[in-house]
Amino acid sequence: MSFFENTRKPVGLGGKIMVTMMNSGHGAMADWGFDHITIAENACILDAGCGGGANIKKLLAMAPKGQVKGIDYSEVSVEKSRKVNAKAIAAGRCEVLQASVAELLFAENSFNLVTAFETIYFWPGLVDCFREVYRVMKPGGIFFICNESNGETNKDDKWVEKIGGMTIYNGDQIEEMLQKAGFTDIQIHKNEKDWICVIAAVDR
Repeated sequence: MSFFENTRKPVGLGGKIMVTMMNSGHGAMADWGFDHITIAENACILDAGCGGGANIKKLLAMAPKGQVKGIDYSEVSVEKSRKVNAKAIAAGRCEVLQASVAELLFAENSFNLVTAFETIYFWPGLVDCFREVYRVMKPGGIFFICNESNGETNKDDKWVEKIGGMTIYNGDQIEEMLQKAGFTDIQIHKNEKDWICVIAAVDR
């Protein structure tokens, strides 16, 4: 397995290096994305595909009276996320679980906000995964997707070639699949760096 395969599912030493790189390398993109949403201080939040846990830490700060859970199917990612957020876990404000977004471990109507940073590239059966996200969200909740690649440039091709199982979606494709899953009021934001964030509402 090449080192870059660890972006899909970090394993072993290479995976540990990758999640540390992700925590620092994706920070600017995450901050840009967060500028497009408002988070209630008591929000219940799920970070799906939480990687190294840096965004969980940011979400905990943005919702100081809330709860933040993270899931990832990589044991290495879960271990790193737990270390990064150890204080919040000890305080009962955070939980990080090894699980797949294809079969979420939570009850219906659990979360005000679900975030997905640099991860939907690897979700199997994207519409079905989006339906799972929709299922666990509260009425009026927000699903927030943020990616460094918007699916509209030639530079995306090199990553798809390097990383098995990766699919880079453009905004129209993401919007169509979100609609099929039941989401409404979909907003798409892009910038000059070809980053994209998509915001979708649960109207039920």
